[in-house]
Amino acid sequence: MSIRDRIDPELLAWYEASPGFDFDDLDTFVAKCNAAELANLRPDPAVAARDEEIPGPAGAPAVKVRIYEPAARDGQALPCVFFYHGGGFLFGSVYRQEALCQRYVKNVGCVVVSVEYRLAPRWKTPAPIEDCYAALTHFHENAPSYGIDPDRLAVCGLSAGGNLAAAVSLLARDRRGPRICLQIPLYAELDPGLDTPSAHEIVDTKVWCRDNCEKSWAKFLNPGRMPDQYDAPALAKDLSGLPPVFSFIGQLDPGRDENLAYWARLMQAGVAVEGHVFPGCYHCFELSVPDAARSRQAYELTYAALRRAFGLA
Repeated sequence: MSIRDRIDPELLAWYEASPGFDFDDLDTFVAKCNAAELANLRPDPAVAARDEEIPGPAGAPAVKVRIYEPAARDGQALPCVFFYHGGGFLFGSVYRQEALCQRYVKNVGCVVVSVEYRLAPRWKTPAPIEDCYAALTHFHENAPSYGIDPDRLAVCGLSAGGNLAAAVSLLARDRRGPRICLQIPLYAELDPGLDTPSAHEIVDTKVWCRDNCEKSWAKFLNPGRMPDQYDAPALAKDLSGLPPVFSFIGQLDPGRDENLAYWARLMQAGVAVEGHVFPGCYHCFELSVPDAARSRQAYELTYAALRRAFGLA
């Protein structure tokens, strides 16, 4: 059965119109994505947004962040979500998922810090991971200046950003850094081995597929060096002591099985995990068709998980 015959009917129109991803002419593809991100920005009167540069990792460039917060604030410190955009480690910016960051602010009542981490292939691992961790530590150390509560911090990322959310959680544990109360690695790229049934099953190039995964990992990892647990969290041998996890993934995602395996290992290590698999859904389905029933359900589950973690439920 082809993937088309298995897609949720509400998601089918996007699939039919999808041109896929052209990573063979990466510079042109990235330029088109950047232009589209800026053209699609829609300010929300309920959300204030501003760009800022913060110190990067030692010896590295400054890190650009985009800070989203309620337009009307009462002076109380708010919980904060550190957000890492998707894009296969190859494209995307702090503007890529602006609508999603606005959703979190309005539906959870928090600040969102979107991090513009360095991208492959110019920057290999661990540069993106260190950028994301630098943002976490900067805002934790300067929490009063930003009106955030340093004891209520969450990390969230999509796809490649999901990898970074998981990696930052590992780094924070191992470096005894800021306490993270919830990690949200959504449909994360976790395992460069790509040797799971779903990685072989999802090959349709109109959606994120095995070919995209192979190119993404090849450009992100350092040639000649074995990846470690921070490059690819699925390789971590010890998953104990990590923050609780909320996650979801579509059944038609090439990363389905590596995510399920990671959730299982987290649970076996004593980490609290809430995971959802949505039938008939491809990679990034909730962004592609945000008004579909499955997408609305995914959003509501995410808001609820954040509210609980922040003590707002």
